[in-house]
Amino acid sequence: MPDVPLTDEPLILDRQPLPDGIGERLAAQLRFIAEADKLKTILRASPLAAADRRENDAEHSWHLALMVILLAEYADEPIDVGHAVRLVVIHDLVEIYAGDSPVFVPGAAADQVEREEAAAERLFGLLPADQAAEIRALWDEFEAGRTPEARFGKAMDRLEPMLLNWLDGGGTWQLPGATESTVRAREAGVVAGSTSLGSFTGQLVDEGLRRGWIRPDEA
Repeated sequence: MPDVPLTDEPLILDRQPLPDGIGERLAAQLRFIAEADKLKTILRASPLAAADRRENDAEHSWHLALMVILLAEYADEPIDVGHAVRLVVIHDLVEIYAGDSPVFVPGAAADQVEREEAAAERLFGLLPADQAAEIRALWDEFEAGRTPEARFGKAMDRLEPMLLNWLDGGGTWQLPGATESTVRAREAGVVAGSTSLGSFTGQLVDEGLRRGWIRPDEA
């Protein structure tokens, strides 16, 4: 599975066109759906809890959707669960072209905003204009964190890899760029959407420090 952006690759339906006679709108929607299959090939830094490998972006997005459904009661603000699920399912699609930007890898996020903006233009532009605008608006909403649903979705996006790191006995907390302060910064992202889940995350970090899974900051 590739770890790099797929910007230069042809569209999946360019390699295997659909049969003739399909309506223009359906063809555009299926082109986008087929292209979204590439999300399954984008590996993240986070480990899986159930197997000795890293998770991919599609698995991550599914896990966030499940977490939103099950943990919505812990949101600090009332949320529309269905809307929050839509946000977390959409939010990482741009990594099909932009690639993942591991938080604990120095320099990995240097041009992340530019890469993801360009990816959003290309990917969402495959859809019919009305749906392209709708999906782009969802992506922008999540990125800006301007609604209760986006804030809670972002909290889940921080909590999920921290839980996986815990289940793996350290996971990406043991990468060179991870120290207590950088891990605490991820914890803060959970607190921003849920103080109670943020408190739980703080317990994970405290115990991770005690067990030597997280390096203290240098004095």
